[in-house]
Amino acid sequence: MKMKYIHELRMQVRDYECDLQGIVNNANYQHYTEHARHMFLHEHGISFAGLHARGIDAVVARMALRFKTPLRPGDAFTARLALRREGVKYVFRQDLFRESDGCLVFSADVETCCLIGGRLGTCAELDALVDECAGEDE
Repeated sequence: MKMKYIHELRMQVRDYECDLQGIVNNANYQHYTEHARHMFLHEHGISFAGLHARGIDAVVARMALRFKTPLRPGDAFTARLALRREGVKYVFRQDLFRESDGCLVFSADVETCCLIGGRLGTCAELDALVDECAGEDE
């Protein structure tokens, strides 16, 4: 199934992100995807601090990670993101592609939800963003 990406962010591997094997440590892929999600939301005027101040905490509930091939020091890569809603969950599909050859190196499905005053709920800003992004398909 072809993915409809709605956001791209270019990044580069820093030496300290690699382990003794000379490849990116697996935990750093989660940092890459988190940074890409935060930048995407920031570019759409959504602030985690602003949501939190209103009693809304967007949190990761589940991640399905697929490591395809390793990134190495200095590799440039592009993080691509798609977004959909499933009930009260906001699901981010995030794929990382190495720029030198276009190879998919990592893929993740990140399920997030919102706690509003400590209870599971939805967020008007995120709902509007999902609707806006769905409208981009038309």
